[in-house]
Amino acid sequence: MTQEWISSLAAQGLAADGSSFGAVPEELVAARDAGVVAPLTDLGLIRVSGVDAPVFLHNLLTNDIKGITPGGARFAGFCTAKGRLLALFLIWRDGDNFLLMLPRDILPAILKKLSMYVLRSKVKLTDATAERALIGYSVPAAVACPRSGISGTQNAPPAPALCVPAGTLGEAAVALVRFGVAAVEGGQAIRLDDTRWLLALDTATAASRWQQLAAAAKPVGLAAWQWLEIAAGQPRVVAATQEAFVPQMLNMELPAVAGVSFTKGCYPGQEIVARTQYLGKIKRRTYRARLATAVVPGAHVYAPETGDQHCGAIVSVAPSPAGGFECLVCVQIGAVEAGEVHVGALDGERLEFLQLPYEIG
Repeated sequence: MTQEWISSLAAQGLAADGSSFGAVPEELVAARDAGVVAPLTDLGLIRVSGVDAPVFLHNLLTNDIKGITPGGARFAGFCTAKGRLLALFLIWRDGDNFLLMLPRDILPAILKKLSMYVLRSKVKLTDATAERALIGYSVPAAVACPRSGISGTQNAPPAPALCVPAGTLGEAAVALVRFGVAAVEGGQAIRLDDTRWLLALDTATAASRWQQLAAAAKPVGLAAWQWLEIAAGQPRVVAATQEAFVPQMLNMELPAVAGVSFTKGCYPGQEIVARTQYLGKIKRRTYRARLATAVVPGAHVYAPETGDQHCGAIVSVAPSPAGGFECLVCVQIGAVEAGEVHVGALDGERLEFLQLPYEIG
């Protein structure tokens, strides 16, 4: 991401903090009901290169990194020795290298932390944020087209194609399965789920590609994109929530998030993560909830069952198209089942729990 790219977005009305192009309520409704495109200015990239890069990352992160093919991406965590998450990454290959996407507010510290593990490995880690423009593209399932250009299997009919205008993403990107990666004009596309894509574009061509995308979908800022992330149940770790959660607290071992492998071998915190899984001690999960007033990630939540001891914390929060705010909140399962969880204190605002697009179990 270059200053030229940022300046071009600012000239089109993007707020300095990247939150919107000037009309958050309208952008949120568009994110819910129509196609949107968003510059992801809050995210950055770490490039990992060198012949030992696959083994280096495989030995540090919660997922099977050696198994990432050129056509695939994976979600993975980086933990402390106590199994607490320092960062979450979306990881994919760029030629012989790996690109790790994470929030920019923790990138410098994580880059430094990862570099401490290099030792004699033939690995080089660099901040690659300036190399790519990161753009989110979303088309709700509610506007799926009645016909599909994707062939079904012998035992399953073709899935309905989303109404993505021809040439906007390219046929290869539209046809991707979840966490699939395809080459597109000016860079790469990664399919995040049924309705969302990530585009990692060369900065030299980003402005022209943005114009093409913005002609087919409404430009929105980070507020709308982060609501889409919450609606998808996709967690993130920011500076305020580092070391607050073990992976299972953020639903990372569930297939819908798919951020943990229990067969890949050791990594920092692996013993704690495995013990949590196999001894059945998962006491907290991440849920989606609504609230009227804004809170910040890391804010504690409380329940009558736990008294003045907090029973969880806010993971992420964004304005909602229905008004107020929505959040992902990590909280004790029993407190949710009892139906009464409050933010900030026992007499704080009560959370209204919403449905996630996947089962927690």
